[in-house]
Amino acid sequence: MRNNHEIDYKIFGEEMQYVEVELDPQETAIAEPGAFMMMDDGIQMDTLFGDGSNQNTGFMSKLFTAGKRLLVGENLFITAYTNIGNGKKRVSFASPYPGKIIALDLQQLGGRVICQKDAFLCAAKGVSIGIEFQKKLGTGLFGGEGFIMEKLEGDGMAFVHAGGHVTSRDLAPGEILKIDTGCIVAFTSNVNYDIQFVGGIKNTLFGGEGVFYATLQGPGRVWIQTLPISRLASRILSYGGGLGKRKEEGSILGGLGNLLDGDGF
Repeated sequence: MRNNHEIDYKIFGEEMQYVEVELDPQETAIAEPGAFMMMDDGIQMDTLFGDGSNQNTGFMSKLFTAGKRLLVGENLFITAYTNIGNGKKRVSFASPYPGKIIALDLQQLGGRVICQKDAFLCAAKGVSIGIEFQKKLGTGLFGGEGFIMEKLEGDGMAFVHAGGHVTSRDLAPGEILKIDTGCIVAFTSNVNYDIQFVGGIKNTLFGGEGVFYATLQGPGRVWIQTLPISRLASRILSYGGGLGKRKEEGSILGGLGNLLDGDGF
């Protein structure tokens, strides 16, 4: 028995995917503003303050929830889509850039999944979208985009999007995976996350892959993307006739390249 709304779904497409959610009468799905693609007649669209999981609480509680969403790059408001008609109705949400949509059944994943900020696309109503601070000092100082992450809690379906191809790894107890911080999409809450120094002066100066990488220690499941949106945006800017500067994900190689191009640091 789920506390969150129980929704059916189907994912369409390859490089530019969308997810179609099927709603029974009075069932509701929530989504980020701008994710909407299309819907059947008989679905009512409402704007909610926060994530929709605590609508019966006071204003200050809703304000606190909404403020946490701002910290992870999401909107203060969320859009709810409710089937107010008879029979099943469908509403679809599209991924904002080339990649894959990942379906997460929170009931089967321990009720809590940590994901990169901006990864959330849509979910069953009742799923809470919060903030997860990585508590270790090294993570806070050097983790970059991996320091502040989203926390999805509940027992319903949630959907996140990622760039490029997506793969998953099931880590055994004590098994460690070393990964670029930007390539992490999500991981279950029992996975231990930390930041590690690459080491070596040549790696630091010329490696181009970052001075720090993430370590994920099992047990648990990890979802990995091949093309972080930050990397894609950086490449587009670097080929834009000097519109942007190189950003080689933490190393000083990007600064040296800009200097050689005459752009300075």
